[in-house]
Amino acid sequence: MDVEKAYQSQIDNIQIKTGKSLVQLFDIIRQSGLTKHGEIRDMLKSTLGIGYGDANTLTHFYLNPPSAKPVAGDSVLDEIYAGPKATLRPIHETVMAELSVWGEFEVAPKKGYVSLRRKKQFAMLGPATNSRVELGLNMKGVPGTDRLVEQPAGGMCNYKVKLASADEVDAELFGWLRTAFDSAG
Repeated sequence: MDVEKAYQSQIDNIQIKTGKSLVQLFDIIRQSGLTKHGEIRDMLKSTLGIGYGDANTLTHFYLNPPSAKPVAGDSVLDEIYAGPKATLRPIHETVMAELSVWGEFEVAPKKGYVSLRRKKQFAMLGPATNSRVELGLNMKGVPGTDRLVEQPAGGMCNYKVKLASADEVDAELFGWLRTAFDSAG
């Protein structure tokens, strides 16, 4: 039995059972303010009405998200999200937690951001200022919006999305990211 497939299947089933996306489930955990495994697990059981095993797996996944291979080590992220930018790291981790269940991709650390690649780069993620993370996306045929800002031709990314809090990491953002992910691979 493939452990990763079984794990992914359980995460998928939790989303189906609860009617909530992984982003929404992580929001529930984040908004609870709880940080200990047992407390989060028990809260999920009572709040969502799921069993011990599902609550335990979801808690483990939230606290220890699987990583893409190869992974940008914590030391690289510690440098990127140092000092006043440290408060932005949860935005990065929320994006990466969802992305990590979609399939294999490469995380290539650069100075100040990480490049996310399949056959080609599909996204860039990193702090743009002390108060904002930017997610650069490479995709075609998607109309720009106030939030999904088209970039001039010839740049590193076709679009940028500015993120000031983990609450802005939502289904709309993951729709764009999924388009970029799928087109790169």
